[in-house]
Amino acid sequence: MSEPLQQLKERLADIENMRAATAILEWDQQTQMPPGAAESRARQLGTLSKLAHEMFVSDETGALLEKSAQALNGADYDSFDASLIRVTRKDYERERKLPPSFVSEMTQLTALAHEVWAKARAEDNFAAFAPTLKKIVDMKRREAELRGYTDHIYDALIDTYEPGMKTADVAQMFNGLSKELVPFVAAIRERVDQVSDKPVHQDFDEDIQRRFAEMVVSQFGYDFQRGRQDRAVHPFCTSFSCTDVRITTRYERDWLNPALFGTLHEAGHGMYEQGSALELDLHGLRGGTSLGVHESQSRLWENVVGRSRGFWTHFYPKLQAEFPAQLENISLDDFYRAVNKVEPSLIRVEADEVTYNLHIMVRFEIETDLLAGSLTVDQLPEVWNAKYHQYLGITPPNNRLGVLQDIHWSGGLMGYFPTYSIGNLLSVQLYEKAVSAHPTIPEEITQGKFETLRGWMTENVYRHGRKYDPTELIQRATGEKLTPRPYLNYLKRKYGEIYGV
Repeated sequence: MSEPLQQLKERLADIENMRAATAILEWDQQTQMPPGAAESRARQLGTLSKLAHEMFVSDETGALLEKSAQALNGADYDSFDASLIRVTRKDYERERKLPPSFVSEMTQLTALAHEVWAKARAEDNFAAFAPTLKKIVDMKRREAELRGYTDHIYDALIDTYEPGMKTADVAQMFNGLSKELVPFVAAIRERVDQVSDKPVHQDFDEDIQRRFAEMVVSQFGYDFQRGRQDRAVHPFCTSFSCTDVRITTRYERDWLNPALFGTLHEAGHGMYEQGSALELDLHGLRGGTSLGVHESQSRLWENVVGRSRGFWTHFYPKLQAEFPAQLENISLDDFYRAVNKVEPSLIRVEADEVTYNLHIMVRFEIETDLLAGSLTVDQLPEVWNAKYHQYLGITPPNNRLGVLQDIHWSGGLMGYFPTYSIGNLLSVQLYEKAVSAHPTIPEEITQGKFETLRGWMTENVYRHGRKYDPTELIQRATGEKLTPRPYLNYLKRKYGEIYGV
């Protein structure tokens, strides 16, 4: 190994450790931190993020990159060292556009914004959050200008979450989805009373909910020796290394779905993070290649697996044993239909598979208009409610169930939401490829066995971490580019059978 490459690896390891320390503080903020610590935590996060950013975008890092690249000229494209230089150079060129002072300011702003948002949401007080959100929108516009874009200001932001994706690409994707999903939802709404979700709306002890969900994800392959689960206002997954990957969820005593499917969802993220090859851990190559690919794993384990008939063939008797008074007189078929009930809802994270993307379309349209300046923060509640009525036929009765529901804007995560829909499409595309390679997977799921499916995902997705960009990874894994057809066929096949449409 050349001396510059060794020095680069040591430098990247130091940067990665600072980023991990930042992530630990952010995890603590959302799970353990007392409310009074918000300002001091914002300062701590601002300092750490600034130091890591300064070190990464420094001239020294750039010089080591170039010397290492010269020494590796002609190296195998797939090798660790060649991948490290390729990915780090892209990151370096992208992040060098942001001054350290901007990064520190943004980090402190969003750290404080989280507490402001949480309080405003609890009190249903959008006016209390609006001034902070205006500052965040202004900062995201500045970020977009610093990063640069050709067509739409939103391009600069979505590219940070889904490299190579453009606003026009997302609009085209949603246009294709809405043409088929909106009439499909309308057809189902005419038969909505055919399916009752009363089985999942009963009194379910929270400790038993937690124990059952953790048993399921442990069987999936989420490793609790390298992870843990805690409570949070808004469920999330975070990682500090391949050996420390944490998930969170929230519980509702009278509704089984949020904690159960939320845990399955976050464990999908967690298995992706835990599945990175150990050699990728210290140098910025571990974890997901994009948020769309990341969401494909959360949606695959939550929905394609976790809401399948085969899954419940195995796990429903176990759930009945945990909640005999609630479920002993409810058949497997009725329970399966209950967890797959299609009904327009106000809350994105509680939406069914068929209507979920409509929630994302609302957010995409609002974000693009907000960044472009054709929509103001003060107009958000009214526009949000109008779009929910347009797409889902329902109107939020308050802002807590409307524009204040998501944590993302308080964290400055504008451009993030479309990756959920990209993940939906990829979840089915990847699953079908795995089944074509291993036709026994559906039968194994009915037996509570997930080694083959998880093994295929590990081999083709997880272990590569960030070595390949999302387009290349999906092409390698499936032999195709991202395509909506498998996903649309899956929805129509599954829900057509449930609702007879």
